[in-house]
Amino acid sequence: METLTYNQKGQEAGKIKIPESVFGVTWNADLVHQVVVSMMSNSRHPIAHTKTRGEVRGGGKKPWQQKGTGRARHGSSRSPIWVGGGTTHGPRNDKNYDRKVNKKAKTKALYTILSKKFRDGEILFIDSLDFKIPKTKDAKSTLLAFSKIKGFEKFATKPKNVAIITIDKKYPQLVKSFKNFGNLEVEELRNINPVSLLNHKYLVISNPVESLKSFE
Repeated sequence: METLTYNQKGQEAGKIKIPESVFGVTWNADLVHQVVVSMMSNSRHPIAHTKTRGEVRGGGKKPWQQKGTGRARHGSSRSPIWVGGGTTHGPRNDKNYDRKVNKKAKTKALYTILSKKFRDGEILFIDSLDFKIPKTKDAKSTLLAFSKIKGFEKFATKPKNVAIITIDKKYPQLVKSFKNFGNLEVEELRNINPVSLLNHKYLVISNPVESLKSFE
């Protein structure tokens, strides 16, 4: 498979070959849903917490005798049906939401999403991204240049989750240059996951020749 590459100014820079095993996978909605839901569940950290009848303070004494009063029998004033009693089936912060995600399934889901984005024209290959010094002004000029490429106009208008800009290794100047933009993320390509891909409109792969080696 071949695709166009662009430079930092948004101009065509040539073509490169990309692996069909990564960008030519057929769409599998069931697999993607299973992996994404499991990953989101694994990252869940519950905060809400209620007490059961055994944790609520008091209620040790029987409210009244078992028989002879004409009232219903009760063994504790901290029963869930009493005001001030415990909660039945309430939220607990010790509940475990972890789900197992097989490595092969996660990888296949990642490639499936990459293939879908590639077919939809939502992946931009940039031959290189380079900033000599951290400067937000230069980063903004780069994003405006990307927005002039056909199909990537939302780089200049989308307020949230516009793109993930991936790099082949750590570039402190580049990361700091894009740090003030709240609608995008900068990450190494080897660290992207299905959830982050689906949460953003575009994917920018810089230095694809080196970056795509992480998929080998």
